[in-house]
Amino acid sequence: MHTRIPEPLKALVDQLARLPGLGPKSALRAAMTLLKWPEAETRRLGRSIHDLRDNLHLCSRCGGLAATDPCPVCADPERTRDTICLVAEWDSMLTLDEGGFYHGQYMILGGLLAPLEHMGAESLDLGRLTRRLAEGEVRELILALGATLEAENTATFVARMVRERFPGVAVSRLAQGIPLGAEVKYMDKETLRQSLQYRQNLP
Repeated sequence: MHTRIPEPLKALVDQLARLPGLGPKSALRAAMTLLKWPEAETRRLGRSIHDLRDNLHLCSRCGGLAATDPCPVCADPERTRDTICLVAEWDSMLTLDEGGFYHGQYMILGGLLAPLEHMGAESLDLGRLTRRLAEGEVRELILALGATLEAENTATFVARMVRERFPGVAVSRLAQGIPLGAEVKYMDKETLRQSLQYRQNLP
């Protein structure tokens, strides 16, 4: 970074550049934008960042971020309690729940198995999942982990663990294959393989 940048500005740019999607140039633009804001707005932003950790909690039931424990989803008496949808990260839960078509419980796994990135089973929140299943309330675990190689490996690992320790819990996964509006001739081989493997009977 340019040596003529004042040290307070450089310190902020260095911090912003650590955020996903922001390189040094984008971070500098963001910092310059903040300097143009009214003082009250920048101070409010600073307080919000400062108070973030104090005001957010991890839900003891699902592992999601919330201002209360349990979170509003887990505390909702209208949601069914015999299904858990397992997702890798909290933002996946948000995306699924915004659709309004799933009315069960959630569980955040905290990542995916990725040995090359030193993400082993000990990095996942398997303890929270096994405690929930041990309560005996859950009848189905829905794996909504994605379709990457890491997601496939994680799904296989979790499914095997659940079948061994909780044989009364059915394990399912989100359907995978050709997306709506796509043509077969444009699909890659792996998508076609999964489309055939997870084909459905017509009513």
